[in-house]
Amino acid sequence: MKGAKQLAALAALSAALWSTALLAVDNTPPLPDPVMQQRYLDLTHELRCVQCQNEALADSNVPLAADLRLEIHDMLLAGKSDEEIRNYLVARYGEFILFRPRMNWHNAWLWAAPALMLLAGFGIAVRVMRKRASLPITDDDEATPAA
Repeated sequence: MKGAKQLAALAALSAALWSTALLAVDNTPPLPDPVMQQRYLDLTHELRCVQCQNEALADSNVPLAADLRLEIHDMLLAGKSDEEIRNYLVARYGEFILFRPRMNWHNAWLWAAPALMLLAGFGIAVRVMRKRASLPITDDDEATPAA
């Protein structure tokens, strides 16, 4: 019975440790305006943590993400627009910080590639079907000699 209690206590402790490690703690004070607070939440969810690479700033618990959240908080208080904040962070960390990259001439091929691949596949399929349609129809059974 004593072993079962120790095992249950150990399981509860490990679950508590894992759950706190998975949650990001946002220590920034709430913004005075609910609209501004929503803008803060939207920005921190659409910007990527440059250290974690596949987590939003809102979900990351590394110190760099906490610093960036505080910086966004301060820029919102200073009256910066969402676009100004995004531009500042892109200038500092590159387009990688955006989960939804902007379309520009540097990455236009990424946006055009699916359509080009679809057109190429369609062209190949049409070519193969035309080539097969032009082949003569032969019956292989007639070509074999009778035994």
